[in-house]
Amino acid sequence: MLEKLQTHIRENLPFLENKKLLLATSGGLDSMVMVQLFRQLPYEIALAHCNFQLRGIESFEDQKFVENYAEQHAIPLFATQFDTTAFAKDYKLSTQVAARDLRYNWFYELIEEEQFDYVLTAHHADDNIETFLINLGRGTGLDGLVGIPTQNDKIIRPLLLFSRFEIADYAAETQLKWREDSSNASNKYLRNKIRHDVVPLLKELNANFATTFQNTQKYLQEAQAMVEDAAIIVYQQVAEQKDDTIHFDLVQLRRLPNYKSYLYHWLKEFGFTAWNDIYDLVESQSGKQVLSAAFRLIKDRDSLLLVPMLESNSDEEFYIEKGVQEVKIPLKLSISKVTDRTTSSNTTIFVDESKLVFPLILKKWQEGDFFQPFGMNGKTKKLSKLFKDEKLSVVDKENIWILWSADTIVWVVGLRQDERFKTENNTEHILKLEIQ
Repeated sequence: MLEKLQTHIRENLPFLENKKLLLATSGGLDSMVMVQLFRQLPYEIALAHCNFQLRGIESFEDQKFVENYAEQHAIPLFATQFDTTAFAKDYKLSTQVAARDLRYNWFYELIEEEQFDYVLTAHHADDNIETFLINLGRGTGLDGLVGIPTQNDKIIRPLLLFSRFEIADYAAETQLKWREDSSNASNKYLRNKIRHDVVPLLKELNANFATTFQNTQKYLQEAQAMVEDAAIIVYQQVAEQKDDTIHFDLVQLRRLPNYKSYLYHWLKEFGFTAWNDIYDLVESQSGKQVLSAAFRLIKDRDSLLLVPMLESNSDEEFYIEKGVQEVKIPLKLSISKVTDRTTSSNTTIFVDESKLVFPLILKKWQEGDFFQPFGMNGKTKKLSKLFKDEKLSVVDKENIWILWSADTIVWVVGLRQDERFKTENNTEHILKLEIQ
């Protein structure tokens, strides 16, 4: 088993060489075999033990067992205790999910604080089978069938090529001691039911099930690689990133017979879960949106816009006192007195200072706001109509600031000046406002 592991590391995990490794050690069979193997290899190792306090005195006996083993073999040990039940209740998680979150968060803290390169866990081939069957029963996609990854960021699983039988056989040969988790004998958890009842039956029906299963997952992984390649190619045709916003061209997207699959593939990493709502968004009216914790997906004409979730500032107001020459928040604006005007533009306007009521106010537009666009001889126009004519996206409209004098719009900043504040031939005090 040791030689097989060495070959596996050399061929598939060569980056572990000369690295500082933290071994997740429960005290159970799998983790103790992993520790025993890596003790014989030229690595700097330490142990990390989590006491989840879920099995009363047994949990503390497990911790004591690992502490004694570490002391006996002069291996550095990091141990911690969690009130897992309370954490699960506070965050409304299952006990298993809570334990996993606590465990991996602590591992990453140790990586940072103690300068470890990787954390090793003792997941093995039978864990892969169990995970596959659990996900299959839940109605998973391809991601749930390709198996537990050998590497996930800083988490490495070097024993995935070994079966539970191989691990147990090695422990028996080396007379290795370990702690037996009494909860493993219970069928309370779905994974245990699959482990005790389903997997043995599959192996009884097919003596080579473990091998054929590994082949199946290999084929699925190859299929997933092709999916990834196709998704990248199509993404380049459909998506375009502008600043913090990704634009998906719906005209191009709708031409794909399986565009829903592409949307799922592209958006899953952004935390979306309401997939039916996202698919409906393609045919919905502009302005509709679907939210994740950190992102928004917005329908805008023939596009879907993916934008980061920002704190709402629709009610914020920023005041500009008379004499101020520079504004830095919420946008960069210079204000200067000039003796003559040049050509105005979207980013530069000239106004008659005597017509202004200070302080000026910068704030976001509201539905129903209107102004008198420069050059339209006093005709009024709603801002919503202006934005439509300018073909602004939903996100663009959200980012527009309006400069007000009392209750009158001076400037739709970056778009259009109001007629009422224009300079005349006899204007004595001209202010130049320019976006920086």
